[in-house]
Amino acid sequence: MLTTRVAVLRGGPSSEYDVSLNTGANVLKALAPIYKVKDVLVTKNSEWYMDGVKVNPEIVCRGVDVVFIAMHGEFGEDGQVQKILDRFKVPYTGSRSWPSKVAMNKALTKDYFRKNAIRTPHGLLVHSSGESVEELTSKIFNKVSPPWFVKPNIGGSSVGASLCKNIPELIVGLNQAFKYCESVIVEECIKGREATCGIIENFRDTRRYALFPIEIIKPDNRSFFDYQCKYDGTTKEICPGNFSKEEKDEMQRMAVKIHKAIGLRHYSRSDFIVSPRGIYALEVNTLPGLTSESLFPKAMAAVGCGYASFLEHLINLALADK
Repeated sequence: MLTTRVAVLRGGPSSEYDVSLNTGANVLKALAPIYKVKDVLVTKNSEWYMDGVKVNPEIVCRGVDVVFIAMHGEFGEDGQVQKILDRFKVPYTGSRSWPSKVAMNKALTKDYFRKNAIRTPHGLLVHSSGESVEELTSKIFNKVSPPWFVKPNIGGSSVGASLCKNIPELIVGLNQAFKYCESVIVEECIKGREATCGIIENFRDTRRYALFPIEIIKPDNRSFFDYQCKYDGTTKEICPGNFSKEEKDEMQRMAVKIHKAIGLRHYSRSDFIVSPRGIYALEVNTLPGLTSESLFPKAMAAVGCGYASFLEHLINLALADK
């Protein structure tokens, strides 16, 4: 194994830069005893550095056997870096370029959900150009009932997201979200328990293996599972979650269906709301966080798979797709 050269790609020009650095650091530490690892940092200015030396992407791709993508958000998770790696024909972990782009775009994702009969909250896509925020709030009020969940159409880790209960809060929420993306999704707020369910491919003789759904219990002082409580250790994450067998089975079925419908690869993690009205799919993550506080490694541990073994499995999947 030590002869296999693995580039761990982290950083990038996104609002999730710090999370990506953390994910990458964890991956590098776990892989170092198993593979010949190269630390590849993409700066916020999109400059590439390998082991501290500035390089171009071709040098990275020509010098390794496989790339482990430890990036999140813009550039890493929206299909852009995948296009670069495809150009140089180097294997990499995670989904291909187009499915990554779809999953990163919440409006496109909701279109796939609807076309595949996957229940999702009613929502409206609005844009920063053409109409004032005040005009947009009137349009939203007429089409989506409050309270509203507002989030940038492209992005992750709940960056720029907010829960708005009235028009003044909606104006603030829109202005906040528009800081991160020129298009914003405004959804009806479904009351229920938050959950997430991971999929890992070709695991234990199963093509798309559904992990135990995790129940996410936010701190009482937070209105939703936001960026802060995702990474500060204050959220309770119960795996397996306290769901009925029917709820667990349905989330696993939906997670597999989402993974398949969008054409995702290797692994993914779908987020849900479990409500009295049913289970609603919110979005899907093609490169779930792999920090010490992240959900996917906890779900793998719950089925008896350690962190390093999980990463090794992903690398083997990528090499098999070469």
